[in-house]
Amino acid sequence: MPHIALITLVVRDYDEAIRFYTGALGFELVEDTDRGDGTRWVVVRPQGAAPGTGLVLARAAGAEQEASVGAQTGGRVGFFLHTEDFAGDRARMLAAGVRFLEEPRHEPYGTVAVFEDLYGNRWDLLQPA
Repeated sequence: MPHIALITLVVRDYDEAIRFYTGALGFELVEDTDRGDGTRWVVVRPQGAAPGTGLVLARAAGAEQEASVGAQTGGRVGFFLHTEDFAGDRARMLAAGVRFLEEPRHEPYGTVAVFEDLYGNRWDLLQPA
């Protein structure tokens, strides 16, 4: 059965992106391979995520890609981080400097709050009902 494995997220800098995703969001670094041409193959994923699932952190190359950093979904929430401990994960993320754009809200589908990554991409932290 086909499935989505990796999604590319265009970033300004490999190391700052790795620090944010592994530090502030608690992801694990799955791979960081020098490709020999000044680029790297960098994959991160949430702790406990299925093998083969993750984000490819790709450093922007050129003005067009630079312009897309932080705006890959046109200002909409484009990424959804599910949790089984909303309060605990939100508190940990706040302590790490993650900027939440709203207070938690309770919806029929679960508890949710929008936050931004270090570039301004919008994410939902969501504990499904």
